[in-house]
Amino acid sequence: MPGRTLPTILQRDVESRNTAKSCYVTVGANVYDITPFLDDHPGGGELILEYGGKDVTAIMGDEISHTHSEAAYEILDDHLIGFVATNSIMDAVTKSQHPDSIIPLPPSEGIQEAPSKGGAAGLTSKPVYMTTGMSSAEDLSVETDLDSDFKTHKFLNLNKPLLMQVWNGGFSKDFYLEQVHRPRHYKGGESAPLFGNFLEPLSKTAWYVVPIVWLPPVAYGSYLAGQGLSSLWETASYWVLGLCLWTLVEYGLHRGLFHVDKYLPDNRVGITAHFLLHGIHHYLPMDKLRLVMPPTLFVALATPFWKLAHFVFAYNWYAATAVFCGGIFGYICYDLTHYFLHHRTLPSYYRELKKYHLQHHFADYENGFGVTSRFWDRVFGTELAPPKAAKAA
Repeated sequence: MPGRTLPTILQRDVESRNTAKSCYVTVGANVYDITPFLDDHPGGGELILEYGGKDVTAIMGDEISHTHSEAAYEILDDHLIGFVATNSIMDAVTKSQHPDSIIPLPPSEGIQEAPSKGGAAGLTSKPVYMTTGMSSAEDLSVETDLDSDFKTHKFLNLNKPLLMQVWNGGFSKDFYLEQVHRPRHYKGGESAPLFGNFLEPLSKTAWYVVPIVWLPPVAYGSYLAGQGLSSLWETASYWVLGLCLWTLVEYGLHRGLFHVDKYLPDNRVGITAHFLLHGIHHYLPMDKLRLVMPPTLFVALATPFWKLAHFVFAYNWYAATAVFCGGIFGYICYDLTHYFLHHRTLPSYYRELKKYHLQHHFADYENGFGVTSRFWDRVFGTELAPPKAAKAA
């Protein structure tokens, strides 16, 4: 049986689970969801609720109160759902050369022990990234057990429409961000239900829609721009300028809008908007039909840039149009590149880019914002470091 990845749960979220509807307790770093056991506890559920969200190590070993048997600890083990990350524990983890001795880090599903360069004698398991619960890009395509995932994480039920679950979930920002950045994989890359009604098709876009819809306007706009500029060289210069500016826009949107996590409002409006804009892509990164941008959303995002281009280049409408068309062509390249990085076998340069981008998903979503290149990541200090190779034991 493959091992299952258990999440690291914020201490504040553990402490908030102290009701009959959701009751967690901890023993050291281990977190247990004992909600199903409340009615079966010999001393009554009220006794457990007194310690809801708290550590029960002392009370379970208290001889005056009641010393618990081995069977009680076995029942606890059946309800293990994750590990709590207190400040002191996290400090010890980051300083330790053997963090798994402090917080167990089981390999995620489908990951086998990999030989190091030393050969079979150097067998060691791959590291599990605490922020995502994953070890490698291959983990992104490991099927999620939908029922078990919902029971374990108490986040979203992938069998039901997701949008209203996010809206009505009452999630704290910290809990939402922790969960949405732990990727799931739905039925071989199919699209999980989002609206659950007639709006569902509007949330899905095949990759080929992007060039079909946007290449003709780009070609026509470039032609119009050329009619008002002095030469083909001048038109091409403005057009290439727009293409180059797009790479900065790409980086800025990805980092400053799609990953505005730190400044995200802690309410359901902000959380739901984040989920629709980009959160769903990190939650279900291998969804083939929710990877490129729907035309309606792109129009909403592109309109301010049309106005900006004509404001900056107000001296010449044709120059502004050429810059804008070059930028839109850059967007087309970006969306197609993004899709192919997730779903196609690519030439050597793009293979390295594929590794780089998928690392953003499985290892470190707080860095690596460049999709078509690493240039701006290097400029702004957000370039992803190569994944650390596991050392031989």
